[in-house]
Amino acid sequence: MTTVSALGAIVALVVAIVLILRKISPAYGMMIGALVGGLVGGADLIQTVTLMVTGAQGITNAVLRILAAGVLAGVLIESGAANTIAETVVRKVGETRALLALAIATMLLTAVGVFIDVAVITVAPIALSIAQRADLSKMAILLAMIGGGKAGNVMSPNPNSIAAADAFNVPLTSVMMAGVVPGIFGLIVAYFLAKRLVNKGSKVDPAEVISHQSGTQPGFLAAISAPLVAIALLSLRPIAGISVDPLIALPVGGLVGAICMGRVKQSNAFMTAGLARMAPVAIMLLGTGTLAGIIANSGLKEVLIDGLAASGLPPYLLAPISGAIMSMATASTTAGTAIASSVFSHTLLELGVTALAGAAMIHAGATVMDHLPHGSFFHATGGSVNMQIKERLKLLPYETIIGLTIATVSTLMFGVFGLAG
Repeated sequence: MTTVSALGAIVALVVAIVLILRKISPAYGMMIGALVGGLVGGADLIQTVTLMVTGAQGITNAVLRILAAGVLAGVLIESGAANTIAETVVRKVGETRALLALAIATMLLTAVGVFIDVAVITVAPIALSIAQRADLSKMAILLAMIGGGKAGNVMSPNPNSIAAADAFNVPLTSVMMAGVVPGIFGLIVAYFLAKRLVNKGSKVDPAEVISHQSGTQPGFLAAISAPLVAIALLSLRPIAGISVDPLIALPVGGLVGAICMGRVKQSNAFMTAGLARMAPVAIMLLGTGTLAGIIANSGLKEVLIDGLAASGLPPYLLAPISGAIMSMATASTTAGTAIASSVFSHTLLELGVTALAGAAMIHAGATVMDHLPHGSFFHATGGSVNMQIKERLKLLPYETIIGLTIATVSTLMFGVFGLAG
């Protein structure tokens, strides 16, 4: 296989970042970056395209599972189940602990399979209403929701977890369970940081509060049935040795949930809506695969490994560091996890890091810088509470602290103490 220079890999990342910042589609941005990087790195046009295609082929297993996950996501979002779950959590925790309630609600939604940006958008109307009554700032409620979303994202059957599990060939449930403790620490840190912001920044105007219709929403038990069935099916592998692939478990969970909610006739509409939500992610991941193909066959891996060796740091730090760097480059947890896992999985295994440890630490590392402004998450979450970009930028350091907490706890668990060994 052709080898591209480390400079070529760096050029590929820089070109992709610049294009994404200029609002080029992330899939095209990464494909163009991969093409330019391969040529700069010493490969000819045919060799560069071969590396790109090979990289994209390596990501297709994850893409298929992500498309299947659209059934579960579509049922949760379109049926009103996500709203029911969020409202129930906020009501049970209580408005006196409003920030904690918002963080837990967003964490739970993300943990059961709703995209993090969709989870924040779902909880946002409730958050605006509470913030207006309790005189909380927009920065406080948004940070609570983002922190909860990051926490839930590392313990979810979302595309990022699927990409990590697939690259390291470990059960999806193992990757999800590996994120539970780091996610809880992230949630706690998010709550205390949000409390510090209750009087900072703009407040919610009464005109921004949206009245929420709950008459057509399912009950809580029916709403939670879809993710419970999906997770139960996935859990059969570690519990009973029966392997049910996410390609089967996630859509079956969604369809059972539709039956439990009495909405089986709308299943096709739910699936269509879920596919529409997953399709952009699947397309982005194919673009991600082309970039991963260039980086995986470049000298960048050796540069990072040699840098770690020269610094005296342990080799397992390659996992969270690569996850953080790739999430910074793509401003996406999913793309960051997919690239880092695809590029560094074999290297980490050769260095003696277990498959689950590598998957968990890369996944956690990808939460550190996934919120940067060249990604859609930054803008979608800011727009959910009608926040100006200048004010939204002020939250970036706090979001990074939450991601660092998650990555640090995961590294302590699976790197320092070797719990996956």
